[in-house]
Amino acid sequence: MVVVVGSSNIDFTAVVDRLPARGETLLGHRFLQSFGGKGANQAVAAARAGADVAFLSKVGNDFNGDLIAQHLATQGLSRLMLLRDAAVQTGVAMILVDVAGDNQIVVVPGSNQQLTPADVEQHAQLIADARVLLVQMEIPIDTVQQCLRLAKQYGLRTILNPAPACPLPPESLRMVDILTPNEREACVLSGATDPADAARVLVSTGAETVVVTRGTEGAVVSRGKHVTHIPAFIVDAIDSTGAGDTFNGALACGLAEGLSIEEAVEMAAAAGALATTGYGAQAAMPARGDIDRLRRTGVRRMPPRG
Repeated sequence: MVVVVGSSNIDFTAVVDRLPARGETLLGHRFLQSFGGKGANQAVAAARAGADVAFLSKVGNDFNGDLIAQHLATQGLSRLMLLRDAAVQTGVAMILVDVAGDNQIVVVPGSNQQLTPADVEQHAQLIADARVLLVQMEIPIDTVQQCLRLAKQYGLRTILNPAPACPLPPESLRMVDILTPNEREACVLSGATDPADAARVLVSTGAETVVVTRGTEGAVVSRGKHVTHIPAFIVDAIDSTGAGDTFNGALACGLAEGLSIEEAVEMAAAAGALATTGYGAQAAMPARGDIDRLRRTGVRRMPPRG
């Protein structure tokens, strides 16, 4: 089983020709309201990829919270623990997507910031029953640390997606088996400018394995001094929203199934690529059959040299 602890949001997405400059107003082509939040996205992605998934999150006692609860109940999650907080609103995200599939995102966390270490401790059995923990940074850092502590106590393999990026204490990194930043996050966390160098720096600070996602350039996997480049799959991308979350969910699924890190990253790369071929985060996440088909028949971009 994969246990995911993290955020749940309602996403508001506008499609534009290009992303606006500072102070500029643009007319959009399309508006989409959908379900998001890095935690919920990754839980749904892991379930679509074939994993048995437990999910712990917190929403407000409001209309958006009701929508999320109704939606997640239909997403094939084995165990759903959706807590409520009447004092704050459910989290939301405002997203702009251009015609090339690039995006800008602003998240207002709301109830996600009220998911506490005590909440995690109260529902520790969710973690105890799993093989892999997947957690992100849209919830408080002390809650993330409590998740990691419990996971190591129960012998789980831990994945931390450090998004949005913020400084991570060494004691937290030492509890992380696999750290999964994108290129920008890896550079922010490490101070390096090259993805492979950033991965090496982050491994040296405590994480056992670092997987840097690079979009159309694939991914870099670093374990100690050993660095592997995993190529990307070539698809017709229209919206990159949720691609990283899909990658992480599928990665957790693959590791829970016993795949090697390289095999799991390849599976995750296929899932992430397919997620860019539709609009929205969860709405575009692929099923396992589509992931396996792309792995068998898809065209891959050659990794960069060096």
